Amino acid sequence: MNKQPSLLGGACIITGVCVGAGMLALPLAGAGAWSLWATAAIVLTMLMMTLSGWLLLEAYQRYDLRASFNTVTRDVLGAPVNVINNLAVYFVGGILLYAYITTMGLMLHGISGGSLGTTAASILACVIGGAFVWHSTRAVDRISVLLIVFMVATFLFSIYGLVSGVRLDTLLNRDGGSGGYARYVLAFLPVCLTSFGYHHSVTSMRAYYGEEKKAARAILYGTLLAMGIYLLWTLSIFGNLPRGELAPIAAADDSVNVLTARLGDILHSRYLKTAIDAFALGAVVSSFIGVGLGVFDYLADSFHFGNDRAGRSKTWLATFLPPLVLSLAFPTGFLIAIGYAGAVATIWTCMVPAALVWKTRARHGTAGYTVPGGQALLAAVFLYGVLVALFHFLNMLHKLPVYQG
Repeated sequence: MNKQPSLLGGACIITGVCVGAGMLALPLAGAGAWSLWATAAIVLTMLMMTLSGWLLLEAYQRYDLRASFNTVTRDVLGAPVNVINNLAVYFVGGILLYAYITTMGLMLHGISGGSLGTTAASILACVIGGAFVWHSTRAVDRISVLLIVFMVATFLFSIYGLVSGVRLDTLLNRDGGSGGYARYVLAFLPVCLTSFGYHHSVTSMRAYYGEEKKAARAILYGTLLAMGIYLLWTLSIFGNLPRGELAPIAAADDSVNVLTARLGDILHSRYLKTAIDAFALGAVVSSFIGVGLGVFDYLADSFHFGNDRAGRSKTWLATFLPPLVLSLAFPTGFLIAIGYAGAVATIWTCMVPAALVWKTRARHGTAGYTVPGGQALLAAVFLYGVLVALFHFLNMLHKLPVYQG
């Protein structure tokens, strides 16, 4: 008798996909909104993104377990929408893999003291990390659990001093003046949305558990854990660093390193930066494997590659070779494209899931697995995606308020 996959493993995959090194940017992006409004934005985004993932499960339920966006969107919404969605899914997934490969290469280069070149380090990281994806979802489950344990351990170590150093006056910004908070939430929401972008892994969860309800629970537990990590980290920093100090840090070229160095100065701890660097490495590796699994299953469905060794090898090459080549040829090129990733991601994390369920309910009713909330929920998720995309573009055009201290 085969052992049933654990909810912990699936939840860790979802958390691992969400919690990348980008979480280090959350307190910098949320400095204008500060504690109350930043918390509200993170919680709201977690709820909307969890619900939109559940909507995908509902839309997928009448299809083969390995069916992904390509099959379902083409059948339900038609070829033109499917082409747009496919481009959006692969653009975001490919750009993230590109960024993670480059980042892992730089990290391994630093850890080796320069003895391992960045090219060799990037190839090594891609091949080793990608091997878990090639093997199976269960292998990703196992390594994700280990990585989450490692991340939690380094996270707790690095955050212990921060939590004990939180000052209520600083956390509530009683001494820094307000300058308004709510108006800065608009630019913060796209950052929050990209921090919960696990939706390319919904097919992997459904195939892993063989049914929708258990997959939905794994998604919920995974996003809850990610939200808890985000809030604890962000509020701990807000409680240690005055609001006015975060604006110049955010404006620095190497803002994350400047932030960790400043925190180390506050806590007088030479171990803090090391712990945060270790956490960031675990987060990047975990996200790389989780995103890789989602893109892998998506491409297998798109190109109808088999699930045998030959088929999985073809899918592996289609998933990892293009971002690896780009990383080796243009190590910093992803910085240009990733600016658009947040807006593009709203297509397949919010708009398409809502549209898919609206159409499938019109065709088949609400038999089987159904996300509660009715038409109002579908409208809310779709509108949320539209608004976040709008905020993202307005921010890129410098049309939204930006906190400058």
